[in-house]
Amino acid sequence: MTFRSTSLLSAAAFAALAVSSALADDPRPLFDGATPAGWILTDGSPLPAKFIQDGAINPHGSGSYIVCYKEKLGDFVVDLDYKLSKGCNSGVFIRVNDLKDPVYTGIEIAIDDTKGTGVHDPGAFYDLVAPKVNAQKPAGEWNHMTITAKGPHIKVELNGEEVSRIDLDEWSEPGKRPDGSNHKFERVAIGKLAREGYLGFQDHGQDCWYKNVTLRKP
Repeated sequence: MTFRSTSLLSAAAFAALAVSSALADDPRPLFDGATPAGWILTDGSPLPAKFIQDGAINPHGSGSYIVCYKEKLGDFVVDLDYKLSKGCNSGVFIRVNDLKDPVYTGIEIAIDDTKGTGVHDPGAFYDLVAPKVNAQKPAGEWNHMTITAKGPHIKVELNGEEVSRIDLDEWSEPGKRPDGSNHKFERVAIGKLAREGYLGFQDHGQDCWYKNVTLRKP
């Protein structure tokens, strides 16, 4: 009798674990592909509908440095597709704590129409960590990006290939990388940034489209 009860409890626990695992892997759309619902500008106002173009968000011309999802995210896996116009410079911001100062309160993942592997090239943690490889497709083609953030660890995959990762706990000095070299963010120790914040798409002067934006647990 005791053995049977224990078995039933074990089965129930296993079933609960399976459900929890399934939920963790089930992506939640952050963009419905048709309306600006859930997306805001840095002044907190809703994203106007005209910036939804052919099923994608285009932040260019919005007057906002980044176009953001309305809720702050902490640990997450975000998947998205993006397409650059020729010569475009854009970026995906994560964990932005203050919408009035995205540059110094968040981290940018670079998206640029370039071919290199420097700290400003596609998949870089902007001015911090260079990508191992440039896995981006040419302007006009859709790319798939996955960003995984869990505590201090963040990694970027581009078109199915891991291109960069960072351990924020190693970044303790303002304006300095762990190896002692300088970066441009002199006012902040990157490792001290908030571990929760807004997801945003940058307008840096050219058209760039984002779609299929989903969220799941890391």
